[in-house]
Amino acid sequence: MVKTVGSFRNTQWDPILLISQIVAMQAVLYTTLGMIMFFVDVLATANHTLDHLFEYHEIHVFDLGGRLVICAFVLNSFVGALALWFIVRRTKLCLDFTCTFHLIHLIICWWYNSAFPTSFSWWLLNAVCGVLMCVCGEILCLKTELREIPVGYSALNQRADL
Repeated sequence: MVKTVGSFRNTQWDPILLISQIVAMQAVLYTTLGMIMFFVDVLATANHTLDHLFEYHEIHVFDLGGRLVICAFVLNSFVGALALWFIVRRTKLCLDFTCTFHLIHLIICWWYNSAFPTSFSWWLLNAVCGVLMCVCGEILCLKTELREIPVGYSALNQRADL
């Protein structure tokens, strides 16, 4: 089923592509978040645990460690924008993939903590990171999609000769 209405591009439902893009986004974002968090833990001389990634009580502004965790998540949202640009490559899908990542992150945090995240700072941080990731990803993808299509002089002459 190929639709070409109102678009220069054929769009086709491809669940394998969609699932592989979701898995790739999750892998890239959690890998980079883990690497950023490793350097943050070195700066804060903290233990390297998964709590910094999934424990919602770790997100606070009371000490240096909590502020560095917040900075790591914000930095990772910019990496997420780059991942949207490289993996998804469609402006209109950036919001979908951003929400999918954050929904899966919510489910993992809920499972990891055995409780639903109730911390206001966790929700605020994820909302800010989601907005940053989505908007920056859309800007990058839009710049790519709106690039001028080069039309050579020879192609114009060949059409005029016909």
